[in-house]
Amino acid sequence: MLNKDDLRDSVLLVFSNKQDLSNAMSAAETTDKLALHGLCQQWFILVHRATMGDRLYKGLGWLLPL
Repeated sequence: MLNKDDLRDSVLLVFSNKQDLSNAMSAAETTDKLALHGLCQQWFILVHRATMGDRLYKGLGWLLPL
């Protein structure tokens, strides 16, 4: 979907939630499953769990300068 002309200048922020669960995918696994290395756009994966309340702000902080 991000390869469409309308989205070529977009960025992607992935919140990898539920990291406190034993079966959660790592950031590397998420990258592979979503084929992020094949994208031309900037992307960022932020691992997250409910007890890490600052992560939402960290993700938004990554988006703001862009």
